[in-house]
Amino acid sequence: MQTPTTDYIDNFPTDWKSIYDRIQAIDPIKYASTRNFENGALTLLGPYISRGVISTKFVFEHVNSLDLEWKSTEKLVQELAWRDYWQQIWVEKHNQIESDLNFEQKEVLYSRVPAAIVEANTGIEAIDAAIDNFYKTGYLHNHMRMYIAAICCNIGKYHWSAPAKWMYANLLDGDLASNHLSWQWVAGTFSNRKYVANQENINKYFNTAQRNTFLDVPYEAFNNLEVPAELMQSHNGITEVNYPESVSLQALEEKKTLVYNYYNLDPLWYEGADVQRVLLIEPAVFERYPISQKCMDFAVALSINIVDIKIFVGSFTSLQTQLKGSEIVFKEHPLNTHYRGVQDDRDWMTSVNGYFPGFFKFWNKVKKELVK
Repeated sequence: MQTPTTDYIDNFPTDWKSIYDRIQAIDPIKYASTRNFENGALTLLGPYISRGVISTKFVFEHVNSLDLEWKSTEKLVQELAWRDYWQQIWVEKHNQIESDLNFEQKEVLYSRVPAAIVEANTGIEAIDAAIDNFYKTGYLHNHMRMYIAAICCNIGKYHWSAPAKWMYANLLDGDLASNHLSWQWVAGTFSNRKYVANQENINKYFNTAQRNTFLDVPYEAFNNLEVPAELMQSHNGITEVNYPESVSLQALEEKKTLVYNYYNLDPLWYEGADVQRVLLIEPAVFERYPISQKCMDFAVALSINIVDIKIFVGSFTSLQTQLKGSEIVFKEHPLNTHYRGVQDDRDWMTSVNGYFPGFFKFWNKVKKELVK
């Protein structure tokens, strides 16, 4: 494996103590009032939730233990619920989330990714700076993700799919459900409304004072805006990854085995149990859903928190064959439907499940369980 850069570690440490300390530092009140701003009091827990190191339930239980009124914590808990909501849709719809889900995207002219986005050369200072930082750290503010998606889909007239894959590939907290369905929400294929933001909005939330960009228009002008010249050149947005060194088949034991993967790196799963622990990296998964080298390195670094973890690069079938009928345990996930063995449930915040066409129908049921 290539030696990872330290940029992501500076922002997102991979040791369990630092992750736990970050949870303890959550300030729900400041989060609620500042979350939309670039330098708001964010939790920065997304990469750990997406990689399954912690769950939304784990974070909620900490927030719930604080001596605060519900109205002070509700916004943070609601944002955690959005993650569960997107995941529940993925569970129900599977690979349907990879195409227009509820409505066809309108006015599509292009199918790749705007080169100006990939190359951080839109001419919009806050956007370009954020993308440059994105490549270094694997992090994008949620508001910035919406800006980028709006530029690609609703200003540049690109279909959401390729830009969404580019973003997913580079996000340390890359989660196909949250990422792809959020892009669909912006593009008007999840709901029938499109999201746009003008330069004034970007200036407000990202502390810039730029003028005379292709977004420096009143909102009513978006209805008839021509595709800016800056967005007409496209890029394939493809990333490549090297896999870590794999344990030899002979090193695997014929004993109860917990199978971890890119979406489950929980160091507390069966904590203290006498089991074999294997991080399964299936090339077929990453060929279908590519990620950057930084994201792969980050996941491998997080796996070190799991005692005696062994990395196996190959298919689930080859791993299963090597274990010769020994009990295999794994956590439920839409990318694990080909696994065989004992399936554990994931830790959801509540028992609410299934598909809901809108978040607030889901949230109203979730809230009833959470507010007691």
